[in-house]
Amino acid sequence: MAYEVAAPKYVRLAQTLQGRIEDGTYPPGSRVPSENQLVQAFGMSRPTVVRALELLKRDGWLESRQGFGTIVRGRPEVAERKVQRGREVLDRQEDRASGRLVEVRQVPVPPRVAALLGVPRTAQVLLRRLLIEADGEPVELSSSYFPAGMVEGTELGDSALLAEGLRAHLEARKKVRFDHVTERVSARIPSREEAGLLEMAEGEPVLSVLVLACDASGQALQVTDVLLPADRQELEETYRLD
Repeated sequence: MAYEVAAPKYVRLAQTLQGRIEDGTYPPGSRVPSENQLVQAFGMSRPTVVRALELLKRDGWLESRQGFGTIVRGRPEVAERKVQRGREVLDRQEDRASGRLVEVRQVPVPPRVAALLGVPRTAQVLLRRLLIEADGEPVELSSSYFPAGMVEGTELGDSALLAEGLRAHLEARKKVRFDHVTERVSARIPSREEAGLLEMAEGEPVLSVLVLACDASGQALQVTDVLLPADRQELEETYRLD
């Protein structure tokens, strides 16, 4: 049995603030809200707020300036080099992607996805599955799950490719706003169906990047399971040493 471990509160707050820097809510050179304002806005304790700000300063997103408070530096060079699968999933235009839509249907919600979406395990959710190819070879299987409330009034249930990203589509039609993404990376053996779509031999592992996309309140809007054949991937990250 797999257990979901939520990220610490200070990490979730840091991710939210980072997202607001990236979308221009807090532009470079501006001051971020004071500790007191952040405590009131997010309902978190001062130590949690302080720790989140320290994390962003350490990673180069923020800096302290005497007499000015905490200032936004913008996206650090290290972050520019980091692959953000969640952003790719949300912003990818299906009709321009090098792949095909292989499945769109209502399915029983997988237990792990039910916990993340906050829906009953007996619920039905919409599955929208996209297979990405490169040089004629499948390199990614992206399975997005949407609760019923997010599907009504959208084109997510249609079998036609979307001419815009999932985020843009939902924000325009459901009047929601995506605020932050949490990614959880693990390795597993794919199902027979998944292995077949990825043209993998039985028993070969995949990297699973579970993308949880939320609004500012932390409510999950969609969950996407991105499968990458392990033998076709190389992960690299550059980071500072304290």
